[in-house]
Amino acid sequence: MDTLSFKTYSAKPKDIEKKWVLFDAEDQPLGRLSSEIAKVLRGKNKPTFTPHMDTGDNVIVINAEKVKLTGKKMTDKTYFHHTFYPGGERFTTAEEMMEKDPTSLVTTAVRGMLPKTKLGRKIATNLRVYAGPVHPHTAQEPEIIEL
Repeated sequence: MDTLSFKTYSAKPKDIEKKWVLFDAEDQPLGRLSSEIAKVLRGKNKPTFTPHMDTGDNVIVINAEKVKLTGKKMTDKTYFHHTFYPGGERFTTAEEMMEKDPTSLVTTAVRGMLPKTKLGRKIATNLRVYAGPVHPHTAQEPEIIEL
């Protein structure tokens, strides 16, 4: 077997084709939904995946206010934030986050699954989350993905 002739594929900016995909979060478990969204955002579902390039698609998430958390996570799960002042630790429950901003649960879960680098921050800009069933991206004709 001639292994010297195998070449590793590396996508170039002109080779990347981005499409728009739509996820409906209604009655979906948050973690399972978020991992699928992160996979599509990163481009790992495509054969042209390249680790150092943004090869993923633009993702629209609707009905974020109807996402499910199993067990007692809605009241018991806490999110940590620090104000960068001494003693500035702040803890928020999932229930409080849902009341304040229904899209923040999905956004936080997906961002936690992306790389913590410049590329991860750039990929996170391709995510659009909406609390209700209406979104302003109908002109992009997003492909609906069923989970």
